[in-house]
Amino acid sequence: MVADDTPRAGNLAEQAGSLPVEAWLVALASLPAVGPARLRALLAAHRPSAVWAALRGRPSPELMRIAGKPDLYEQWQRAAATLDVARLWAWHREHGVGVAALGTPGYPPTLSQDLDPPAVVFHRGDPQVVRGPRVAIVGTRRCTRYGSDVAFDLGRDLASAGVGVISGLALGIDSAAHAGALQAQVAPPIAVVGNGMDKPYPERNRALWRAVADQGVLLGEAPLGAPPERWRFPARNRIIAALADVVVVVESHASGGSMHTVAEAAARDRPVLAVPGPVRSSASDGCLELLRDGCAPCRDADDVLLALGMSGAEAAPLDTRPCPSRIGQQVLDALGWQPADAEQVKGRTGLAMAEVAGAVEELRITGWVAVSGRWIERVGVTR
Repeated sequence: MVADDTPRAGNLAEQAGSLPVEAWLVALASLPAVGPARLRALLAAHRPSAVWAALRGRPSPELMRIAGKPDLYEQWQRAAATLDVARLWAWHREHGVGVAALGTPGYPPTLSQDLDPPAVVFHRGDPQVVRGPRVAIVGTRRCTRYGSDVAFDLGRDLASAGVGVISGLALGIDSAAHAGALQAQVAPPIAVVGNGMDKPYPERNRALWRAVADQGVLLGEAPLGAPPERWRFPARNRIIAALADVVVVVESHASGGSMHTVAEAAARDRPVLAVPGPVRSSASDGCLELLRDGCAPCRDADDVLLALGMSGAEAAPLDTRPCPSRIGQQVLDALGWQPADAEQVKGRTGLAMAEVAGAVEELRITGWVAVSGRWIERVGVTR
């Protein structure tokens, strides 16, 4: 739910014709208890502005079914009656928070191909930094000094190698990993947060939030004013897994958010690496279980670079290659970091075969891909 001082309702008919679809998505995402599943159901029922109009009209059995609880539907009606969508939209723009709807040019291409893409993405910073190899470093908030040091070193060394480091900006392992990535000042950091970007959570990480937004990007699917409700964090974890090419668990208890991220990574066929830890440390229980179950061990950044198809010798702090064209970037995003052939790329992008072939040749000449027989493979950052 948005903050109490959020602007109040204006004339709906006037707003409907003048506001972009993103403004209505912001309003719907601001309704109480509207997470990814409910928002998806609302959008399947009607276009965003029509949902809002329905909430301000006669009771809708369809929308009541989506709410699931009569009192929740009544809360939605009250919000629709009092909230000024135009001023809510202006509030986000004034705070420097960008909004991108699924299927629009500003939406991160990697997420658009996910099995559970957010209907709307909020961002502060530059969303264009979500490109190139990316690694999520996750772990417990209650980490040991050993875990904190390992996460910091991994974040620093991977960022120095041109790898985007992703975390949820929680205390513990997340914070240490991004502190290391920020120290490198090479690859822009990427963070996925679970609440509104006007309310850094935890408060102790306010400076870290600001630094990540300044040097990279903060992403999330919660509007301004959204509190850090418990249900938002599992939803955030699926986005972390969706953005990552590899997930590294530094320290984790046997259950918790890190293991949920691992499950989301497995659902997306993302490699998961685990840092070995002391057998008597409960903070290492989750990692030791992952190793027992067959996950590869992570001792240092070289192990992660190997999982990415890179190596310490191949990695470099700067990428001087020319930026790909729009279609070239589509092809790169569709490739990911596993070899694919042109037919697979065509199927993932919806491009014509001639467009795929032209983009692959452009990317080969500029050093973004290597071609061996029918296989196309992304090339990591080179010196």
